[in-house]
Amino acid sequence: MPSTVIPCLRYRDALGAIDFLCKAFGFERQAVYADENDGRLVDHAQLTYGDGMVMLGSVRDDTPFARHMVQPDEVMGRETQCACVTVRGDLRAHYERARNAGAVIVDDYEEKEYGGAGYSARDPEGHLWYFGTYDPWAIA
Repeated sequence: MPSTVIPCLRYRDALGAIDFLCKAFGFERQAVYADENDGRLVDHAQLTYGDGMVMLGSVRDDTPFARHMVQPDEVMGRETQCACVTVRGDLRAHYERARNAGAVIVDDYEEKEYGGAGYSARDPEGHLWYFGTYDPWAIA
């Protein structure tokens, strides 16, 4: 069953972010809805990775919800949460792909005491991502 919790992000260059997330992290475009008045703005996009998904759109200030969100560079690069993505397969290759595509590696690839391995990275607009092989559903 696909995940029922889906992170939602905003990007100043949403189309560029979609390209980066697909190239660097292996996401796939499921749906991208561009603003009819300005083809550079993204009203809504859905990117999948395995059974998971992230949704994203362009930074805007014309909706009530938009007032609740800030970008990492507006809060000194800090985040209150990050997307955690379970990688099924070669995590070292995933790490190298991300690094070679320009992801800023925050925590290098590391084997974890509790099982699996992981690393964390920032995308070009500073959003924090964690990728690992640990599958919390496997212990349920």
